[in-house]
Amino acid sequence: MKHFTSVNDVAEIDKLIGQALEIKKQPFAKQTLGKNKTIGLLFFNSSLRTRLSTQKAATNLGMNVIVMNIGTEGWALEMEDGQVMNGTGVEHIKDAAAVLGVYCTIIAVRCFPTLIDKEQDYSEKVLKSFIKYSGVPVVSMESATLHPLQSLADMITICETKQTANPKVVLTWAPHCKALPQVVANSFAEWTLKSGYDLTIVHPKGYELCTDYTDGATILHDQQAALQDADFVYVKNWSSYNDYGKVLTTDTDWMLTSEKMKVTNSAKVMHCLPVRRNLEVSDEVLDSANSLIMQQAFNREFAAQAVLQEILETTL
Repeated sequence: MKHFTSVNDVAEIDKLIGQALEIKKQPFAKQTLGKNKTIGLLFFNSSLRTRLSTQKAATNLGMNVIVMNIGTEGWALEMEDGQVMNGTGVEHIKDAAAVLGVYCTIIAVRCFPTLIDKEQDYSEKVLKSFIKYSGVPVVSMESATLHPLQSLADMITICETKQTANPKVVLTWAPHCKALPQVVANSFAEWTLKSGYDLTIVHPKGYELCTDYTDGATILHDQQAALQDADFVYVKNWSSYNDYGKVLTTDTDWMLTSEKMKVTNSAKVMHCLPVRRNLEVSDEVLDSANSLIMQQAFNREFAAQAVLQEILETTL
């Protein structure tokens, strides 16, 4: 594995999940693998689980960790080639990425979409620039379109808890008080389908996701019908893809409740966190025995460690 930016960088999903589960049993078994190697964690936006889990995973492997918040601790970056840099950009990405490649064995980047320009966001300019100019392996800690470390942790969690080989998985849209990107939904759909699971995506009309990530899923607009006989229910808000970045409805009836869950197959409930309690999901669901949100968060560490271990063992 040279880079980790999507499920398409993974040769065998089941194998990587298996490695993560072995790491979970013995997280310090390879604590000298990263000796004298450095990972740079670069954040263009806020983070809690991604930052801490990736830092801990790297430390478990014996790596040196450098953390930098680009927005507040680094120079403003110019992303376009051929620009006369007499504006807000102080340093060009090609120079910054190259310098980081000198300092770091691996670079992990967390960036965020503008939700204004779909073409620009979905071009993944920031992430691809680090891959192009740094000269070292790049790990996505979330990009403008995908969140592969979260989705790998989600697949680990499903693997640990599923009762059948091919469970029914439902991704349901939830209300929110602000416009959120399609990142987690895109990524979860992509990984779930590549893992061979039966995926149903349910959302109000107008919230269709990019078909690059949802081809093969059942798409519904009736939440209760979608939840019928579900084994896993993943709750997430996202803004419109076609009417890019727009909030088309704030219908609170889409919140997941215990009453709605009665038609499921005693389904496990998933959310990537942070979650807006009693807006996206009710307290009674989040705090129930069927909630997997803490298990997902815990598995973020082992997802990151499996990816870093794979890169250290096969690429460096």
